[in-house]
Amino acid sequence: MSKFATSRRGFIKTGAAGASMLALPAYLRSTAARASGVVNVWTYANFIPDDFKAEFEKETGIQINVRLVDDQGKQFNLLAAEAPEPTVDIVTVAGHRFLQFIDSELLAPLDTDRLTHWGNINPVYSESDWATINGNKWGAPILSGAEVLAYNTEVVSEEEVKSWDVMFDPKYQGQTAYIIQDMMSVMMLYMGYDGNMIEYKDNPERAAEVVTEVRDFLIEHKPMVRKYYDSGAEIQQMFVNQDVVLAHAWNGPIATLIADGFPVDMTIPKEGTYGFVYTLNVTNNGPNQDNAYKLIDALLASPEVGAAMTRSSGFISTFKGVDQHLSELERKASSFTDEELEGLQFFRAEANDLKYELVDPAVEEIKAA
Repeated sequence: MSKFATSRRGFIKTGAAGASMLALPAYLRSTAARASGVVNVWTYANFIPDDFKAEFEKETGIQINVRLVDDQGKQFNLLAAEAPEPTVDIVTVAGHRFLQFIDSELLAPLDTDRLTHWGNINPVYSESDWATINGNKWGAPILSGAEVLAYNTEVVSEEEVKSWDVMFDPKYQGQTAYIIQDMMSVMMLYMGYDGNMIEYKDNPERAAEVVTEVRDFLIEHKPMVRKYYDSGAEIQQMFVNQDVVLAHAWNGPIATLIADGFPVDMTIPKEGTYGFVYTLNVTNNGPNQDNAYKLIDALLASPEVGAAMTRSSGFISTFKGVDQHLSELERKASSFTDEELEGLQFFRAEANDLKYELVDPAVEEIKAA
């Protein structure tokens, strides 16, 4: 869990100084290495820093076409609809959703020999159990994050947010928000169940009972919710507008708010939460595979790029040596306390088929209730 000890309480936005750190490696800058064409990427907002994108395109002649995604399920459905000849070359898959994409033959095994900078990734991420499936690597870890309880510090006290209970306190009715699917896993943990559902892998009836209980609980407390939101930008705006004072959210968008000076903070309540790692993945039969590997390798090339990715996204870089390129304020801005980290678990994929067969319909039922 110490891997998260270097990130929290906000990030400083990339400034002019940040732009100067994003020079590409020499082998990409050589004229002989220039390649015309494009690389099509589906990823989240700010995961590819603007300065890096501009420099990569200038030095390689490869245009990066970004299509923003905001949900793993939507991305899966879009890619599945295009199979077996997708228009996209790189997708951004969270480690705990690997099996769904792999079993549907939507991803190509990652050839790490084509990534000269693979060794720049902290092995805590690149060599962890979830990263290898069927003997293959399937993605390059770039950023990690955690689900947090975010709150307006001018309205909600630090003592109140020690438990997820506060999300259901009647005095905050109509002032909370969350992404339903993400909230489902945390609520399983909150109720004492296994949010990864591995415990129920061989007992689908029990799994269904757990999901039903969580679904009914969230339906019962639906009046508490101002809005079921979809994107990080949306929850940021709700906090800025003071539409909400409490939210279940990912740490990245909340960290950015904190850095911008808004009276918002975040914590991991005593019942715990889940963390994950975002990876860049080469699609099966993508049209520009060579360019896909060039882009991924360029992103992995230096800790300066990792630091820029952290600044632009608000999530935690997986690259070695990133701390050396963050200011003391930036490092302090993103650290969780030891007490908070005790409640952090990582998403695992072993029971994903069972889990999402139950959770996805439950999400729609909550929305419709």
